[in-house]
Amino acid sequence: MVRKLSAEFFGTFWLVFGGCGSAVLAAAFPELGIGFVGVSLAFGLTVLTMAYAVGGISGGHFNPAVSLGLAIGGRFAWKELVPYWIAQIAGAIVAAAALYAIASGKAGFAAGGFASNGFGELSPGGYSMQAALLIEIVLTAGFLIVILGSTSNAVPAGFAPIAIGLALTLIHLISIPVTNTSVNPARSTGAALFAETAAMGQLWLFWLAPVVGAAIGALVWRLLLRPDGAENA
Repeated sequence: MVRKLSAEFFGTFWLVFGGCGSAVLAAAFPELGIGFVGVSLAFGLTVLTMAYAVGGISGGHFNPAVSLGLAIGGRFAWKELVPYWIAQIAGAIVAAAALYAIASGKAGFAAGGFASNGFGELSPGGYSMQAALLIEIVLTAGFLIVILGSTSNAVPAGFAPIAIGLALTLIHLISIPVTNTSVNPARSTGAALFAETAAMGQLWLFWLAPVVGAAIGALVWRLLLRPDGAENA
């Protein structure tokens, strides 16, 4: 169990440090910034790389909503859910702290939103709470369907991390303007703790929506899409 939790800790650390780090350090760098597309790609690459690196140890969840969805989908033991959540949240917080320590080394640094998620005034595009809630639910549901489908033994083995990483990239390309993209309560928690905004007051939505979306995605897969008689499906 220690190896599994360590894998989830480091995998979530990598996701938050790489994804949020690209947003905080590189997205708006003068003349050479990577922008929304670069940040989207960075998040996808963090999951792709760590899924290959440690997915064989822990399953490569790196996300409390994914762990819940996999449990609902019959792919993950319920008794391991809370320990996984603790490891994921810890990894996200440590990553955000490390990123803050690095970013604050620049003269004139101000944390601002610190890649946190938000709606209303904290939404990059000024989107409402209802829009934020809906897009996070829809995209997390879709993410779980991709995860459950690509890891089913009904498809060729070994390619799931690519599909999952590309799915997360697509999710960010769609929703960064709306919520700065969560679909991951641990990622939202880590960033919110260091933001100099009201992000902590809006954090509830970025737990509620991904969890609801993950449950919907898992149920859609299990009841409507799962191949008949397939093991690990």
